[in-house]
Amino acid sequence: MTLSEVKNKLENLEQIGFQLPNGTLVPSHFHVTEVGKITKHFIDCGGTVRQEEVVNFQLWNANDYDHRLHPEKLLHIIELSEKTLEIGDLEIEVEYQDTTIGKYGLDFDGTNFLLTTKQTDCLAKDNCGIPEEKPKIKFSEFNTANSCTPGSGCC
Repeated sequence: MTLSEVKNKLENLEQIGFQLPNGTLVPSHFHVTEVGKITKHFIDCGGTVRQEEVVNFQLWNANDYDHRLHPEKLLHIIELSEKTLEIGDLEIEVEYQDTTIGKYGLDFDGTNFLLTTKQTDCLAKDNCGIPEEKPKIKFSEFNTANSCTPGSGCC
């Protein structure tokens, strides 16, 4: 989900909710403690230099049970961040503290923002010897006319 998509969703919400991949909701007294632009400049295992940028939201739970972040307040924080940090319409990454800091993608189900799981990947599979996934073929698709049969002596 991009920053502009989040802003469009916030304009039509009365309250903000974030749902973890396991279905539980982030406590409603969360704070968005950071909105930032993260630049990752790296070299992959195949030797290619790469650069990625994302917008980062950091969610944090405090003992402030009376606090509720309203959509218009988060919109204001985002707009200030866009202007001050020169943030473009980038993909969103969310940090949330569980047993360790987790990084999540973001989606929306019509009511809540969904924290989606992210996966690591090799970006240079062709350069570091990782075979592409083999195609899955149904056994019923094999031509068995010229194949070995039990007792034929071909095996």
